[in-house]
Amino acid sequence: MQDLEDPTLMTNLKVFAEKMALVRRYLAMVEKLDFNYHKKGWFLEAALVYSESVSDLARYLSLANLRSRGLSAFRQYITDYTHSHGFQSLSTEAREVKAGLAGLKYCVVIQPGKFKDEYFAVVTDHLKTLKFRNGILISAELGPGNEGTNYVLRKAHPAPPNWFKQVMRRKSPVYSYTLPPRDDHGARALGDLRDRGINLVANAVAQSADHIDSFFQMLQLELAFYIGCLNLSEQLAQRGVPIGFPEPAPVSERRLSFTGLYDVTLALTSTEKVVGNDVNADGKNLVIITGANQGGKTTFLRALGQSQLMMQCGMFVPAESYCANLCQGIFTHFKREEDATMKSGKLDEELGRMSGIVSKITPNSIILFNESFAATNDREGSEIARQITSALVEKRIKVYFVTHLYDFARGFYEARLESTLFLRAERQEDGERTFKLIEGEPLETSYGGDVYRQIFGNADVDQPETGVIEMAASTASNLLD
Repeated sequence: MQDLEDPTLMTNLKVFAEKMALVRRYLAMVEKLDFNYHKKGWFLEAALVYSESVSDLARYLSLANLRSRGLSAFRQYITDYTHSHGFQSLSTEAREVKAGLAGLKYCVVIQPGKFKDEYFAVVTDHLKTLKFRNGILISAELGPGNEGTNYVLRKAHPAPPNWFKQVMRRKSPVYSYTLPPRDDHGARALGDLRDRGINLVANAVAQSADHIDSFFQMLQLELAFYIGCLNLSEQLAQRGVPIGFPEPAPVSERRLSFTGLYDVTLALTSTEKVVGNDVNADGKNLVIITGANQGGKTTFLRALGQSQLMMQCGMFVPAESYCANLCQGIFTHFKREEDATMKSGKLDEELGRMSGIVSKITPNSIILFNESFAATNDREGSEIARQITSALVEKRIKVYFVTHLYDFARGFYEARLESTLFLRAERQEDGERTFKLIEGEPLETSYGGDVYRQIFGNADVDQPETGVIEMAASTASNLLD
């Protein structure tokens, strides 16, 4: 019980239980589906969730300080299990199959003239037949106790083409029985026989209807996405901003180059013309963005995330030209407001979110930092940012970092790494912001005095050597946001 009082341990156990419930739900879907490929697809998803959740639990338990013998024995068991040949084979094969399927591309082409009027006429004729307006023809056999069995619906004999032949044709002798008008029990018995005869056909029709209905529901969602893309394209065209189709590169490469990149949300909401940026970051794993307050750094970071996401959705991108490598995932770590409940400090909250990202991020992913770890002093925040960034880059994760932490940015700049690019928000001599980003080394000031004067007037303000004006300017900058 003492071990279970640990909130972190309880959280991980609950997450594991939720994932196991998800596995059972996937396996239940396998039993309900009719198509073989659908069954295999959901079974693959169940295998992936199972192997990942078991591996995550084993990894956490190996780091936990357990005191109870029961949980310690369970940790030893699950550790041995995750290192077994069977589990390793399942995990490896599931990931390989998933990766192989991810590389497949499907294309549906409706050929001209493929669906003709004759096709719809046949479908209409079948639907009329299934209404059984002229009665039904059923065959059956006598079973034990002279009860009917093996009821089979038969195709009705075609009627002669004209009424004269219908009247004059020879009819085969049959035994028949006509129900009296008020024989309710006989009518119910006859209805039961009818239901048995058409049961298989009714099931087949119901399954076909469900399949067609699910197809159109999925088609509706897919079309809604593409209609949304068309609407967005029209709105951007009305505002006179460019759009282009990206050139995706393989995941293993490090590619990023574009011209005229802008923020979609800003273009849709701003009454002024948005400013695009040109950057060539091919071969770079780390991009550090510094410069003047209110210079367009956060807007540029949002544009980077939007364009990557839109490219991987198969959409156009908000740029004149755009080329980037695909990624396994896109993660963001933006600053948030203070915790109103006062359950934790701002730095604790940022580190907690970072811990959650680390548990999910994989190599060849992208992460966007916006003024992260600035809730403490510059030296401590720079050291935290440096260690986290170095670890992410070492794991082949592309990092884009907007920061005012001078020690952090300067340290990487002095390292002179070929895989690092430094961008700076441009500022003219009179303090005017161009909202352009240029390559340049980090500066010790963010020109907070400019924002201070913008808010409080043209007072005689010294350069913010003591940091007081920078703090006031940062507050004013937040107000402008």
